[in-house]
Formats: sequence, C-alpha cells, structure tokens
Amino acid sequence: MSEFDSESDATDRAPDGESAPELVVPDSVREAVLERAREGRPREICGVFGGEFAPDGRSRVRSQYPAENVAETPRTRYEIDPEEQLAIFDRLADRGEEIVGFYHSHPRGPARPSETDAAQAAWPDRSYLIVSVEPFAVGSWRWRTESDDGDGGDADDEREAPGGRFERERVVVD
Repeated sequence: MSEFDSESDATDRAPDGESAPELVVPDSVREAVLERAREGRPREICGVFGGEFAPDGRSRVRSQYPAENVAETPRTRYEIDPEEQLAIFDRLADRGEEIVGFYHSHPRGPARPSETDAAQAAWPDRSYLIVSVEPFAVGSWRWRTESDDGDGGDADDEREAPGGRFERERVVVD
C-alpha cells in the first residue's frame, strides 16, 4: 500500500452510486509533498497542483508548485499569498497545465478538511489534498458548490460550509 493510500476508508463510490472522483499523483510528486510536510513541521505547508483537470472524473497531477504559508497562525492555518498564487497560475498556463487543486498539511491533525478549510475553499471541483503528519495519513477531497448535484453523502466523508461541501476522492499513485 502506498503512503497516499494510508486512509483505507476512502470511498470508491460517490453518494449517488457513480464512481467517485480520482486524483492521480505521480510518485515523484507524492514524495516531494510528503517531504515538505515532514520538513515543514510544526508549520502547515501548502502549494498548488498543475496538470489535467477533470471536474467529475480523474484529474491528473503533472507537477506541484510549493508556496509559502503566509497565514497569521501557520501552525494551524495555511494561506497562499495572492501575488504568489497568481505567479504560480501564470507558470501553470505557460506550461500548458490546468489548476488541478491545492495541497496543505495538518502537522497534528487529521487528513480531512477542518471547518476553516471548508470556510476558505474557493475553487469548485478542484482537489484539496491534506497530509496529516502526526498521525501520518493522506486524504483528498473535491470542493463542491451548493449548485452541484448530490444527496449530501456520508457525514464521515464530507465537510460542509456555507456555499458548498467537500466530497472525498480516491487518490491513485502513478
């Protein structure tokens, strides 16, 4: 079992019975993100995934773009500076990549979205991968807006906030 598969309760089916969305991550990207998460402790690390985006299916990560965490409380929150984020988006566009999603770590929390993560999510259908350093686990989620279809799913597999909810997605290491 790869480290990205460490949360064995990941759902393979969406709440409506269709296949759950997937995030395909190259082993080299997986290793880079895990290393950053370990080295960044006790602060949360963060970054952007570039590649091929599929809103309801299989998104493929081709690259990761580390970003500095500029949150006021970086041990419990993450924030990417807006100017740095735009620079990353420009690099993605120059390379012919799409914004697949974002990643960050929880140095001492679970590999699932916090209430703050849900309140700050702003990119519909994008992946939000979370690395828990202690205890070690990895989970990935898609942000769905209120206008997305769905019946709400299992409470253990989702985190809701005004305007949307996180839906669990399967992570495949390539």
